[in-house]
Amino acid sequence: MSLNLSTTLNSRIFLHGATLLSVAALSACQPFEADKSDKTAQFWTCTTQQTPFSYSACRIDSQALTSDQYQLKLFWQDENQQTLLTFDELIDTLPNTQSLSYAMNAGMYNEDYAPIGYTVIEGEERRALNLKEGGGNFHLLPNGVLWWDKTGKLQITESQALDALIKNDKAQPWYATQSGPMLVIDNEIHPKFDPDSQSLKFRNGVGVCSDGTVQMVNSEEPVSFYQFAELFKKDLRCPNALFLDGGIASALYAPSIDKHDKKQMGVMIGIVETPS
Repeated sequence: MSLNLSTTLNSRIFLHGATLLSVAALSACQPFEADKSDKTAQFWTCTTQQTPFSYSACRIDSQALTSDQYQLKLFWQDENQQTLLTFDELIDTLPNTQSLSYAMNAGMYNEDYAPIGYTVIEGEERRALNLKEGGGNFHLLPNGVLWWDKTGKLQITESQALDALIKNDKAQPWYATQSGPMLVIDNEIHPKFDPDSQSLKFRNGVGVCSDGTVQMVNSEEPVSFYQFAELFKKDLRCPNALFLDGGIASALYAPSIDKHDKKQMGVMIGIVETPS
């Protein structure tokens, strides 16, 4: 009798424990279900990664940019045409109903923090398309333009090709920022990048990727152009990617991963959220 009672009790304890384990396993395997009320995670995320090198990346589903809640914008000057310079000053210019989800510097600038490449903000051309030859990273051809029209469709287009599209009225950029060099061009790494290069710097760039996302990346350690381009091509699977800037100009604002650079810069790109 005592043996049967013991067996029964043990069986009940085992079944109870198995039920708890089952519930625990279910909750551990389904965090997304619990987070469905948080729509933000479905639209954009920022993460830090350690391979193939240390970097921070913020991605947004391009479809989210057609909603009223999220807007990808370029920022340069305030209403008095004073250069914003910092993320803090950008945040101060936003209405109380909006917040800055993340941002980074959006291209190269001169000593006055004015962009040296094509810049369009809300349909207004602020700087003409720069097709000149010259030295430095910007002129390491081909360079390119990150741009999108009023529909929110994002593209990275080689500068000469975009020039032709604009002249033929086949492209009407609502926002645009030009920089260089291109990192990945139609799924090929820039032909002038050396896999064995020892020119290592902090770098930031942007890619339009095959899964319908836009990836904005800031390296957290010095890397070569080839390493940076390979990240976009192989790891992030972005058929087209553009170098924005590097060195002391590389800056990121991403409070969700505790990133808030205080550097000064020219044009900035960022996601503005307007709660529904």
